[in-house]
Amino acid sequence: MNKIKDLTAEEKILNAAKRVFENKGMSGARMQEIADEAKINKSLLHYYYRSKQLLFEAVFKTAFNKLAPQINTILNSDQSICEKIKNFSHNYTTFMIKHPYLPNFILQELNRNPEFVKELISSKTFPSMKNFQQQIRDAVKEGKIRSIKAEQLFINILALNIFPFIGAPLIKGFINASDKEYLLLLEQRKTEVSDFIINSIKLK
Repeated sequence: MNKIKDLTAEEKILNAAKRVFENKGMSGARMQEIADEAKINKSLLHYYYRSKQLLFEAVFKTAFNKLAPQINTILNSDQSICEKIKNFSHNYTTFMIKHPYLPNFILQELNRNPEFVKELISSKTFPSMKNFQQQIRDAVKEGKIRSIKAEQLFINILALNIFPFIGAPLIKGFINASDKEYLLLLEQRKTEVSDFIINSIKLK
């Protein structure tokens, strides 16, 4: 019975923290605010998570463990390269619209806490690139797409999908877009990015 109660309390904390982090970011969030959002006292929050950093990492891992299997399935499926690019862009953008704090957190941790990133990469859920790499090599060899390394192609896919979330405030300023208008642009990028990349690897 106690285990059920504990699990429920921790889930409430993680859900509350996710909402606060989405609205305030890592630096702007406060543990008291998260406790209030979860409708618990701060002592109970600290019982589960001694610091905001540990709580943020827990929220990140929960979200990442939902995204990673999707990416892994796409990369290692029997789909064509074009279908993989389309599905990756669509799934990634859809997911990040729901979890916009994740890209900036990854960048922050890459510089500040490389051990956390190493731990993430070594986890069983981290996507494997092997099948995708072989598929690209075969497609280039067979003349189906222009000569490009799988690693370069994957970086292109990641960069074009990630930057609109990392650079959102700057981009919104450049194009003078409201939050609502920017959200519409992000929705459109689900196909814009994939079309752009597919056209870039097509043989003329």
